[in-house]
Amino acid sequence: MGTEKASRLIARRQVIVIDNILKQRKLNLPRLSDTMTRKLSIVIVIIILAIAAIASLVLILRSCEDDWCFVFEWQKVRATNSFGECAARSFPVEESYPRRCRAGGKVFIEGIVPMTPSEVNIQVTEPKPNQEIGLPLVIRGQARVFENVFNYRLRDADGTVLIEGYSMALSPDIGLFGPFNIVVNYPEPKEKNGTVEVFNYSAKDGSEENKVSIPVRFASVESANVKVFFSNSAKDPSAMDCAKTYSVERRIPKTAAVARAAVEELLYGPTVAERESSYFTSINEGVKIQRLIIKNSVAEIDFDETMEQAVGGSCRVAAIRAQITDTLKQFSTVKTVVISIDGRVADALQP
Repeated sequence: MGTEKASRLIARRQVIVIDNILKQRKLNLPRLSDTMTRKLSIVIVIIILAIAAIASLVLILRSCEDDWCFVFEWQKVRATNSFGECAARSFPVEESYPRRCRAGGKVFIEGIVPMTPSEVNIQVTEPKPNQEIGLPLVIRGQARVFENVFNYRLRDADGTVLIEGYSMALSPDIGLFGPFNIVVNYPEPKEKNGTVEVFNYSAKDGSEENKVSIPVRFASVESANVKVFFSNSAKDPSAMDCAKTYSVERRIPKTAAVARAAVEELLYGPTVAERESSYFTSINEGVKIQRLIIKNSVAEIDFDETMEQAVGGSCRVAAIRAQITDTLKQFSTVKTVVISIDGRVADALQP
């Protein structure tokens, strides 16, 4: 009996202890719930603020129209709505005619403002847009410009000027179109595409006007480099030695008649860039080679009468002879040069 009472007493005490524990837990539960609620509220507020910040950033990025706030490529694509904007933002431009610029999935075509026949003063018939050009460059067309003088220029795709010069249209009278035909060699381009420009300088303010631009592609050609010799006023300012010449390099089509090609480059005269570097020639413009023979190390070259027109003075004659002789003597097969005009040797190029 005593043992049974003791067991009941122990069981009752255990029940009381368990009941007290449960009551204590119930008392603590609200406090734990409040703490968790506060933490959860803070987390929710942080999430809401983060979402709001991200939404604001996306809104700013999407509404941005200025280059300074562009962070991603899609922003530039979204804000680009014209060829000018596309090219200015360095998207790829196809050198077609007219040119095309691609921004993502968008394609913009450069606007070409048509001119009425009365406004067109320079017309280029060759090369055609996107035509493949070789060496030499051939430019044909017609022009009606002040004093019939116009300029031409060949640019590489990066804008580098490969060759620049001037020519004259053969106009029968003032205000009438005259044809022109230009054949010119040019340095090796770095790119595959380029642009031919034909224009004239305004007599009023010197600005370029009537410009015609034709996109072209450069053909792969076999070529050779030769030297031509000119005088130079910067390197020899006092001109103490009239026969002193300085070489410049020219690129020509590969040919067996390389000596003749070199002299033809000499007769072409200094390019615009070479003139700006103080090179000049003493040879008249428009001189033609009538005959060139190289035999037994002697080069015999005959020119037309244009060579000696209005040529006077020992210094100029010496300069002309030096330019021709030095250009021919660059070749190992030439040791002596004999110059004639219309077949005359004895009195050719006399002071």
